[in-house]
Amino acid sequence: MKPSKTSSVEELQILGRFETLRKILLAEQYAELRERPLAYWALPTDRRLPLALLGRTLADLLYTPFAELTGTPGIGQKKIRSFIKLLARVANTDPAELPTDLAALDSNGKPAAGAGPADGFDPLAVSEVTWAQWRASVARHGLAGESVGRFAPSLKNMTRVVWNKPLGAYTGLSLAEMRAMKTHGEKRVRAILEVFHCVHAVVASLGAQDHLAVRLVPRRIDAVEAWAGRTLQTPGLPGKEEILACFVQPLLEQIRIDATQQIARLAENRLGVYGPVASVRQAARMMGLTRARVYQLLNEINDILNVRWPLGRHQVYELQAKILAEVAAAGSSAADLEQFQAAVELFYPGSRRGAAGPLEPASGRPAEGDLPAADEEPPPVGEPLAEPLQPADVDGREPVPAL
Repeated sequence: MKPSKTSSVEELQILGRFETLRKILLAEQYAELRERPLAYWALPTDRRLPLALLGRTLADLLYTPFAELTGTPGIGQKKIRSFIKLLARVANTDPAELPTDLAALDSNGKPAAGAGPADGFDPLAVSEVTWAQWRASVARHGLAGESVGRFAPSLKNMTRVVWNKPLGAYTGLSLAEMRAMKTHGEKRVRAILEVFHCVHAVVASLGAQDHLAVRLVPRRIDAVEAWAGRTLQTPGLPGKEEILACFVQPLLEQIRIDATQQIARLAENRLGVYGPVASVRQAARMMGLTRARVYQLLNEINDILNVRWPLGRHQVYELQAKILAEVAAAGSSAADLEQFQAAVELFYPGSRRGAAGPLEPASGRPAEGDLPAADEEPPPVGEPLAEPLQPADVDGREPVPAL
């Protein structure tokens, strides 16, 4: 940076600011941070970054005379101001929030100091230091084994192939390493970052207790799971209105959040939300689709529930067995259970109809013939699809056989 009369005062101010930050960052508490490159604190939204300095470690920069830094080729006055801004960002970083070994963290580790991130998610404001804090929160609370899709605000904008990928697949990667992975474009990286942001926002300020564990569950799934548990422990049959409010509606709302409007409408038809329960043939006619296409959309509903509520199949079928046993013991009519039975079949079907092979039966025994219900016969051979499959329809699942 060449001296001039008009800029001498500003240069002295920048020099003074550098010396102040240098003194702060040479303190013992920043020893671990000094081994990281300056680029660790850069944000995608930063402008006029001092590119010639970003690859050098903080220690190297702090021990380099300021005159030598300003004399670096390509470093002008604006770049030096950006350099000082990055140093200030380092000084505002709590070293306790950046563990050096994420793999060594467990549920007994101390939580990161300070409050969680501010409300709202901005992928352009995520630096390596912020990403490290989010990864630490996931590892510290034993959530690395949970799937990415389970905690996503919505599955609509998330590529299907990462729905079931564990969070632990990313806790050992830097932001740059994740972005360098094949098939991980900005859309996929954004979705992953948002999930980590959501988890960190919840658990960052939680303290550790040896006798307690953190369990994160989608809000609507938690409500249904709690109701199912109470119903299993309570003698007698739940009423039709109770089943609708506590079982059908919450799961249907989850589908509305995670699926397209077309799939949500199909679910409503199959559950008889606005009229009688519709068969596959009737739903196809109402929606202007072939039955082959309807089966594909029904399979997507099951895929969503398997991600959001992995244990749901066992619990729902256990609940169904209990309710049917109560009906048989009381000798009462099962007419009021039509919507409940339709919901069980919609969310956790006994077989994957219209696709390549059945699902594993919920009871562990082969389903009787693995055949569809009487009103849901497979589409006739030669019946074409109403519309071509999009990549999201077949991404990460069994291929649909030619019909």
